[in-house]
Amino acid sequence: MLQTEKQYVQWQENETLRNALWLSESNHMPPARIVLVDDTTTADDAYRLACEGSSLLWRGDFHNARQLLQALGRRIDRTNERSELRKAKKAANKAAKPTSESDSVSSKEIPNLFHQQRQLQAQRSRILSRLLLELDASYVSQLRRAPDVSAACTAAFGPLDKAVDESCMLSFRDLQGALGAAGWREKGVPIDSLGLSIFPHYGVFAPTRHEYVQLLLDAPLPAIHDVAYDIGTGTGLLAIILAQRGVPQVIATDLNPRALACANENFTRLELPAVQLQQADLYPTDAPLANLIVCNPPWLPAKPSSSLEYAVYDAKSAMLRGVLQGAKQHLAEHGELWLIMSDLAEHLQLRTRDELLSLFADAGLAVKYRLDTQPKHGRSQDDTDPLHVARSAEVTSLWCLTLI
Repeated sequence: MLQTEKQYVQWQENETLRNALWLSESNHMPPARIVLVDDTTTADDAYRLACEGSSLLWRGDFHNARQLLQALGRRIDRTNERSELRKAKKAANKAAKPTSESDSVSSKEIPNLFHQQRQLQAQRSRILSRLLLELDASYVSQLRRAPDVSAACTAAFGPLDKAVDESCMLSFRDLQGALGAAGWREKGVPIDSLGLSIFPHYGVFAPTRHEYVQLLLDAPLPAIHDVAYDIGTGTGLLAIILAQRGVPQVIATDLNPRALACANENFTRLELPAVQLQQADLYPTDAPLANLIVCNPPWLPAKPSSSLEYAVYDAKSAMLRGVLQGAKQHLAEHGELWLIMSDLAEHLQLRTRDELLSLFADAGLAVKYRLDTQPKHGRSQDDTDPLHVARSAEVTSLWCLTLI
């Protein structure tokens, strides 16, 4: 999420001290050192400056900035390929062979690979985010061949105060994110098994991977299912499934205002008046007990580093624990909690199956049944991925839990 307090960036240009409102989706601090770059700047020079900690304010052709960003990415990737990660990749690929020796290599290397990959991704993001653009108070760029980005930026970051008439500065990557989100919001993400599309907003995780939808369609509804909760609704997909399956009252919650606006738009498109939205940290307030609670929490117990990563990483399994611990207070008698979980954390050795089952038991919940599905996304089939061994073994499950 964008910072709530305004921050400003300063730089020297044409012997004049300039100021601009600083926008950062990842809440990065305003850059301390800015170097002006343009079409004459080589990719090698830009990469050197970025690695040294300088931020690069682009003053050339808009499309050339995109090419420079791609060139920086290639240089980062080449550097990483020369690092120790190459050796780790080879060790992990050997683990795919069914031998006891390779199994021991996999056991040692997989968790290291995960942490190394996250560190490299964070480093890559920091370097690429140092390429900056300036926009005016209407989100208009003065660069040559610059497209109209005002609508996408307004949808992503909110309107600027035109009365102040101050320019803003943001990373080219954040701008690309806003433009990409605008595309998703316009064309939608098709959910084939439902025969409809979901329209994500900027900062809300898009359900591009949705093999779990069939699990929700296959699971038998509780005998009494007049009230259901969707905890952490995001785009609203799970709530939509419940409403389409005939649950007369669905209460969807989320803490993120962007997610609430996104879910509301999707519910309105599909004319689902039975779905209610509530801004809440997990469980709704002043609501009847639920016969069914559904939740698709972040699957990996690690610290998120951006707003989108909150849909993937759950530091210390805080959300998972909160959902489980709150079930006893919010479930009606004979109610069910449907928990959508991947076992990728187990294959990455971030959490064991016994630890997961202990979380269930500690919350006073028992497993009634479990439905499983295999991953269908491209990364599970990509044997060049350093985490291919873990991803190819992944199983996504619907755990049906009941009160003990």
